[in-house]
Amino acid sequence: MKITFLGGGNMAAALIGGLLKQGFKAEDLQAIELTAEGRDKLAGSFGVRAVESVDEQALACDVLVLAVKPQQLREAVAPMAGRLTRQVVVSIAAGLRLVDIGRWLGGYGTLVRAMPNTPALIGAGITGLFASAGVDEAGRTAAERVLAAVGSTVWVADEAQIDGVTAISGSGPAYVFHFIESLQAAGESIGFDGDTARKLAIDTVLGAARLAAGSDESPGVLRERVTSKGGTTAAALASFAADGFPAVVERAVRAAEARGRELGEQLGRD
Repeated sequence: MKITFLGGGNMAAALIGGLLKQGFKAEDLQAIELTAEGRDKLAGSFGVRAVESVDEQALACDVLVLAVKPQQLREAVAPMAGRLTRQVVVSIAAGLRLVDIGRWLGGYGTLVRAMPNTPALIGAGITGLFASAGVDEAGRTAAERVLAAVGSTVWVADEAQIDGVTAISGSGPAYVFHFIESLQAAGESIGFDGDTARKLAIDTVLGAARLAAGSDESPGVLRERVTSKGGTTAAALASFAADGFPAVVERAVRAAEARGRELGEQLGRD
């Protein structure tokens, strides 16, 4: 399988590095990258072909990954319009809908929309995927194989759900970072120095996530097991409940989901 990346940013580099670790050969991977610095980095770090503009060799691929900023995608794919024949096009451009990308590509319909998150940069990501009707099972497998190079994957049945994926896992690392930041600040407020409070916060979140990931029980059950009646954890959880913590989280996710839909409409306008 031959894969071409349009764009050579951090996510493209992470995908290329992950694919090489999975056993792909450098000669089967290539990138189209505008900047000389970006091309030199990709070629130097991974030994892949990196070119400035679209050429026939770049289009001679099985999977074409669109890894440029959403605001730049329309202009970036213009040289490809009407030139695609069999490639599975995978877009990781946040917010952009497949109907708009397909139109910009001259009516092309073999499209997959993907939303990875930043932990993909260390191979610990989660990617939501949606395939258009023009993608067969082999195409879905190929797209999934590319994104699985940087973490786990889930498929959704409706493209609108990608906005939900964005709201939960795409934006989710920022929520976790904010929680860690707040937990550290709380630690400092009760007398710990910054380094100690930071380590307590980060390692607690890391350990709890590992425990949840490795357990067959729900997070709710795990939470209950830590909570003794009348104990310290119960006091903290009661404070969370009084402040409406679950509702705060839901409102935040819904706000992110709504903004994702809004961006898709704005960016897709002619």
